Amino acid sequence: MALPNPIRSEIAEEVFRTRGVLAEVVPFSQRHPDFELADSYWVVEDIRRRREANGERVIGRKIGFTNSAAWEGYGITGPLWNYLYDSTTFELSETKTLDVRNWPNVRMEAEVALGLKAAPNSQMNEEELLECVDWVALDFEVCTSIFPDWQFKVADGAATGVHVALLLGERHQIAGDRKKWALQLESFSATLFGDEGSSATGGGAQVLGGPIKAFRYLVRELERFGGQPLASGDIVTTGTLTVALPAKSGQRWKATTSGIAFEDICLELV
Repeated sequence: MALPNPIRSEIAEEVFRTRGVLAEVVPFSQRHPDFELADSYWVVEDIRRRREANGERVIGRKIGFTNSAAWEGYGITGPLWNYLYDSTTFELSETKTLDVRNWPNVRMEAEVALGLKAAPNSQMNEEELLECVDWVALDFEVCTSIFPDWQFKVADGAATGVHVALLLGERHQIAGDRKKWALQLESFSATLFGDEGSSATGGGAQVLGGPIKAFRYLVRELERFGGQPLASGDIVTTGTLTVALPAKSGQRWKATTSGIAFEDICLELV
């Protein structure tokens, strides 16, 4: 049963107010036991309208928690999606550092981003969805949680987006050999390193079986919950290739891959 709109509006106001603030709050689902994904995506759309009114522009979508191996550790039960904005999306060729001092519970992820050349629809199979993709890139997503110890339900995470920034590595056009890219995206391996000794391994298969499978999930969920449809030029980042690792100012991070033609990517947190 959906929450009344006044309660949804209160949650949206709290999400908007706590962006980039060193604060933690009690998960919405603890305060409102009936809080569900439908309520979350109402909040997401409210936040989108507010941010667009402030001059920010939607440039794509992020998918979170596509790695089912991490669900139990976070206390959630499935993936989520939220919007990407021009104000928090950067090119690593131009941005070598990221300030995270005003964000609580920061974590680092290595992901695959897709750049779209055509709008997808929910009836497309994976081969047809791949035809909608212009380029792929290895990226960092820097994440945050306003909920203590990253413990929350999927509806809580969906409402906030758990997102600080997306930082894109070199873009690779895939038109020349889509079959090769399709195979490599599902089979390549990846390692995420922090300069203080932390590391995690994984790969394309971790994200719901592969980035294009995660893309297919997203297209269907957008239709299910009434999100703005994807369009040509949008970016989709498909979820963490390894478990996310705790991160903080002063650290340097690196992600490497094998079995695919991605360059290593590096970022310093300040």
